Amino acid sequence: MGAYILRRLLLVIPTLLGIMVINFALVQFVPGGPIEQILANLEGEGDVFEAISGGGSETADNSSGNTDYVGARGLPPEFIAELEKEFGFDKPPLERFLDMMWNYIRLDFGESYFRSISVIDLVLEKMPVSISLGLWSTLIAYLVSIPLGIRKAVNDGTRFDTWSSGIIIMAYAIPGFLFAIILLVLFAGGSYYQIFPLRGLYSDNFAELSLIGKIADYFWHIALPVIASTISGFATLTLLTKNSFLDEIQKQYVMTAKAKGLSESRVLYGHIFRNAMLIVIAGFPAVFVGVFFGASLIIETIFSLDGLGRLGFEAAVARDYPVIFGTLFIFGLMGLVIGILSDLMYVFVDPRIDFEGREG
Repeated sequence: MGAYILRRLLLVIPTLLGIMVINFALVQFVPGGPIEQILANLEGEGDVFEAISGGGSETADNSSGNTDYVGARGLPPEFIAELEKEFGFDKPPLERFLDMMWNYIRLDFGESYFRSISVIDLVLEKMPVSISLGLWSTLIAYLVSIPLGIRKAVNDGTRFDTWSSGIIIMAYAIPGFLFAIILLVLFAGGSYYQIFPLRGLYSDNFAELSLIGKIADYFWHIALPVIASTISGFATLTLLTKNSFLDEIQKQYVMTAKAKGLSESRVLYGHIFRNAMLIVIAGFPAVFVGVFFGASLIIETIFSLDGLGRLGFEAAVARDYPVIFGTLFIFGLMGLVIGILSDLMYVFVDPRIDFEGREG
């Protein structure tokens, strides 16, 4: 197993490098870099995209060092050249990419162009919101989906299985953002009840509350966002659990265990459970990451939560390259490591699995 893990870790390097190369190359062809953002604001043209759309034949090429920026017509070339030097656009793209990767290897992710704060500090500042959504959504999904999926498998074809499947399909079909809006309208003072707060992760007087009060206030604020982000994952996980158990129930070793006189619960939880839950439990890291990043932007925007989703969107709009590439590198690395952890979870749940033997 050690050799397999070592090979997977070594594969992380070229994979991560490929991700960075592709995204860096794509950015070179996207108009409206950070310098254009500044120049458009200085010229009073508002958002840079408005300047681009109204620029006619004038083009922007901040990757090649061309100073014919849209919105720069009334600004001295010396000022523009100083901006290029400050942001590093006076260097060729290849040199900028190599410098960036060398800094990332040393865990130096630079500073945001527009916020005067390091990328690491910015990510750490936004992380609690996204972790709250991802952690609680995943935990609730597993606590509800696994027992429900097992019961549906045991009662396959019954009325309970039929109507619960209908509810699950409806839940899966409703987009997360629409469900979030419905929750706001019903329970956050929209048109019916003012039970939960409309925005934020804490109350204004959070620091003055007792420990119990802080915990209650935290869950009071996070309840609706977590429910909204859980709904689709809950449906998928329930059906995955049911199908996994149904597949195991029909196998020969289950019939043999029943023939020996073992009780239904002993067969279900003593024999079927470990094999059926292999794919469900082993996929926990990947599910967590999926909930952590999936639809976080929409949920955070609807509930006015300042997390990583909004950070990524705002960085993309402002062309804040250090934040874009820094977070891409960090979370790309996290995703690759999570893939390795998922394989280790398979072995932990069922030691009979041997990845090295399969590769051989």
